[in-house]
Amino acid sequence: MNEEQLHAALLGALADVAPDVDAAAIDPDADLAEELEIDSIDRLNLVVALHERIGVEIPERDYGRLSSVNATVAYLLAAQGAP
Repeated sequence: MNEEQLHAALLGALADVAPDVDAAAIDPDADLAEELEIDSIDRLNLVVALHERIGVEIPERDYGRLSSVNATVAYLLAAQGAP
């Protein structure tokens, strides 16, 4: 997947986890936990939703790297082996 596709997949996963939030209105550099008021269970649900949508395994030690929309997309690009 390219960056745009990953971004769309992430926004879809965020909408699944926090359906009351307009995922498209999220500041791409804002901390997701603070912006969406998600807890550790929601973060785990986000990781599961991303895995289902993208097929990328995200180890628990990397959860902290999914801090913002931009950071998550960059992580997913790297996890796929994209330059």
